[in-house]
Amino acid sequence: MTIDSEILRSLRTNKAGSVSGADLSQRLNISRAAIWARIEEMRALGYDIEASPHRGYTLLDSPDLLHADDLLSRLDESQIIGRDIRVFQNTTSTNDIVEKLARDGVDEGAVVFAESQSLGRGRRGRQWTSPAGKGLWFSVLLRPSLTPQAVTKLTIASATALARAVRNVTTLSPEIKWPNDLLIAGKKISGVLTELAAELDHVRHVILGIGINVNMTESDFPKALRPTASSLRIQSGSLINRPEFAAEVLRQLDIDYKRVTNGHFHEVVEEWESLSCTLNREVEIQVGDRTIIGRAESLDQDGALLVRSQHGRLERVIGGDVSLRKTLAKDI
Repeated sequence: MTIDSEILRSLRTNKAGSVSGADLSQRLNISRAAIWARIEEMRALGYDIEASPHRGYTLLDSPDLLHADDLLSRLDESQIIGRDIRVFQNTTSTNDIVEKLARDGVDEGAVVFAESQSLGRGRRGRQWTSPAGKGLWFSVLLRPSLTPQAVTKLTIASATALARAVRNVTTLSPEIKWPNDLLIAGKKISGVLTELAAELDHVRHVILGIGINVNMTESDFPKALRPTASSLRIQSGSLINRPEFAAEVLRQLDIDYKRVTNGHFHEVVEEWESLSCTLNREVEIQVGDRTIIGRAESLDQDGALLVRSQHGRLERVIGGDVSLRKTLAKDI
């Protein structure tokens, strides 16, 4: 961890609410003058830090900006996801940056955020609208001991983790449309793009590209998306603290990643099924040039969707575009 992240962690976790410069100096093994210099730098970034000769330093408020040191200070040091955080003001796609990190041998758990993306992408090559300062646009590098066929487990686990994070920070209760779209009032507020590099029998790395519409207003969406897309702000009626929410998302992703890698995927499946708006529904799934129409019955042990087709055959679907029929509009 960096000096700034250690200072912010101390200010947030000290039970007295304040930390003296002497305590920080001793804990971090730097001079009190160096502590003061770092505090001044953080103030310049928008952190409201009060200094008192009697109480020491007190963190009163933080800016609604994504800073790597700030996010690190909010996380437990035992976490895998989020132990290395990098923030860009603008990039084409965070998945592209993480792909390069993966090729360079960076350890798993690295997370790249961008305040905005010019070429953010969703599934099937669609563009993901990523306006500056309005959402969470980020990618996670993982190196799980999984076969390529089992990577769907991570896709499913990302959905349950995001749903919990939304519930923990807001009053909203999202549903999950297979495999990992979060819907509120039938509108999409989050999606995950999973990309991987693999050999025949093992995975070299997986990239989870995640987009969450946090504080977007209706005018931030292209007109074509307004009937089907929404944000946490629109649905809750209030602004969401993005750094606080980002940290909670990383905590929950870490929990479910460990559930998958420790052999407890069945727990993830049970939670996913309880939140699903896909199971026991008539669905239409576009898989390449093929269309599958039937009833979604359950997930299998690897997270694939089991669909009973119109002809009574049980189809195992590991990817595709799902439309819920009858009660939800087509092509959500």
